[in-house]
Amino acid sequence: MGSASSMLTQYDIEEVQEHCNHLFSQQEIVCLYERFCQLDRNAKGFISSDEFLSIPEFVMNPISQRLLKMVDGLNFKDFVAFLSAFSTKASAHQKIELIFRVYDSDHNGKVSFKDILEVLKDLSGSFMSDEQREEVLSQVLKEAGYSKDCYLTLDDFIKVLGQSGVKMDVEVPVD
Repeated sequence: MGSASSMLTQYDIEEVQEHCNHLFSQQEIVCLYERFCQLDRNAKGFISSDEFLSIPEFVMNPISQRLLKMVDGLNFKDFVAFLSAFSTKASAHQKIELIFRVYDSDHNGKVSFKDILEVLKDLSGSFMSDEQREEVLSQVLKEAGYSKDCYLTLDDFIKVLGQSGVKMDVEVPVD
């Protein structure tokens, strides 16, 4: 699996399955590998930010810049592990963990009011004013038992979002 142009062996497939907690079938992993190789245009064995930006759906995502920080330079195993949070088989906990990582852009293990506000701004664009975003976020935090001075941890995210039935499933097309 060193070079993207190499073929996946059965051992490689099983190793990747183990790395992503068996959230993808062997056939799905082969399809993901083919897509990975298409994206890895220079056959370096990892995908750069520029290569991720060649995916139109990725570029159109309002939080693409935050996601880029998470995916730049991923090798195939880590690429599949990242995508595993989007698997229909992934638990709510795994999905919430990814959401938390999107909000925790400085990787300090906690999310501030400002961090959430920045993501909300990315998501809402010009449809809301800064004042409206602050007001809505303050109200949501208050209803969840937090203030705008609190820092939220992963456990807080799980507590708040765990009941919501978070949906972020993506199917891997298998030909």
